[in-house]
Amino acid sequence: MLSGRRLDLLDPAPLDIEIEDIAHGLAFVARWNGQTKGDFPYSVAEHSLLVETLFARIMPAAGAKWKLAALLHDAPEYVIGDMISPVKAAVGPGYGSLDQRLTAAIHLRFGLPAEVPNAIKSKIKRADKISAWMEATEIAGFSAAEATKLFGRPDPALAHGLSIRLRPAAEVRAEYVARHRALLAAA
Repeated sequence: MLSGRRLDLLDPAPLDIEIEDIAHGLAFVARWNGQTKGDFPYSVAEHSLLVETLFARIMPAAGAKWKLAALLHDAPEYVIGDMISPVKAAVGPGYGSLDQRLTAAIHLRFGLPAEVPNAIKSKIKRADKISAWMEATEIAGFSAAEATKLFGRPDPALAHGLSIRLRPAAEVRAEYVARHRALLAAA
C-alpha cells in the first residue's frame, strides 16, 4: 500500500488497513468499468460518499457508526476492484469470501462489528440501489425505465437535490478521508 503497509489479501489484518490507502484506491477505481459520460470517471469513493448521504436520509436516526458502515460498504474494492455483478457471479464463491474477509478486517480496524446487522445492511443496500439508479440514468446512458427494471424506482424525496458528481481523484480522496474522520470522531 502507499502507506507502506503490506496487506495479505487472503488473511487481512485490521492493523494493516489505513483509511488513506482505502480512499486512494477507491478514488481511482471507476464504477461501470469507466463506461460513463464526463471528463472524469465516476469513482467508487464518490459513489460511497453518495451512498452514505442516501443512507442518512433513509435512516435519519442512525448513529455515526452506521453511517461509517455505509461509507465503507464498498471499501474492499480499494484492493480488489469493482466488478459488475455478472462477473462476480462468474468468478464464483471465492470472490464473495474474499470480500467478506476484507470487509471484516476493515470494519474491525475502524471499530465496527465484523458483520453489520441485517437491518442496517438492508438500508445500506437500498441506498446503494438508489445510487446505482442515479448513476445509470445520469452518466451511464440508461433510460429511467431500464434503470428501474434493474434497480427499482427510487423514492424521489430521498434523492432530492442530489446528483452524480464527477471530480478529480485527489478531490474525491480528500473528501472521503475527511468524511471518514468526521464519522469516526462522532461514533
